[in-house]
Amino acid sequence: MKPIIYENSRDVFLDTVDAKDYIHFEKLSVIYDSLKHSIGKPLKMVLLYGKPGTGKSMFLSKLYESLEPTQKVCLYKTPILDESEFFKTLAQDLYDMRYEGELNFTQFIKIVEKRELAETMVPLILLDEAQLYTTPMMEKIRLLSDTRKVKFVIALHKTEQEDIIAKEHFQTRIWESIKLENASASELKIYIQKKLMKVNCIDTASMFTQKSIDLIHKLTDGNYRDVNKIVYTLFDIYLYYANNNPSKINQNEIATKYIEMAAIHTGLIDA
Repeated sequence: MKPIIYENSRDVFLDTVDAKDYIHFEKLSVIYDSLKHSIGKPLKMVLLYGKPGTGKSMFLSKLYESLEPTQKVCLYKTPILDESEFFKTLAQDLYDMRYEGELNFTQFIKIVEKRELAETMVPLILLDEAQLYTTPMMEKIRLLSDTRKVKFVIALHKTEQEDIIAKEHFQTRIWESIKLENASASELKIYIQKKLMKVNCIDTASMFTQKSIDLIHKLTDGNYRDVNKIVYTLFDIYLYYANNNPSKINQNEIATKYIEMAAIHTGLIDA
């Protein structure tokens, strides 16, 4: 194979969040359909949670791309931690209202309550990395959702130190909690091969045997972020040998030693 195919295969696994990179397979499609269905219910909040690298940001980006043509939807990939800036940004994005000075929660609530509510067009706000918001700020977001004039989808990763999911005032207001998990070995094979086939890298997609998939799954526990890192590095290794010593690589299947080299380079194996 020419070196360019390894370069193209490598770049598919850049750790970026782009809705165009969303990979459809059964479990993720069921979860996504459930999330999208929940948005159409008379909810106030939906919680999307899971460990880092389970695809929460990708889900939000895909949801935004899907809904944006038909309703008002705002996606905040990075938390706006200053309270005034948060509400000024919402005022601008939801209602096209600009504020030069401070805008506090009480003032913003008055703005929201004056808005006419179209029956099926409640604005939707997608908040990523919500675990970074303070508890007082999350309480204000909860109160804002209580107006029923703004809906929220809140994505956060759960750690042992965080108990936001268990807090009573969120339990009683979240219409649905959706948990994302790491991929199984079979799902991981579909994920890797579909990403490659989407950019016509069919030859490299066929190089992944069940043995190589099982090893990658063992090293990453099926975490998509770690999978992207190890496969990106794996193809970087193949690209190096294709350019400098092509006789060293087997073009028919992924070699275990190169997976292990990639794992060492990315810190998944201590060496």
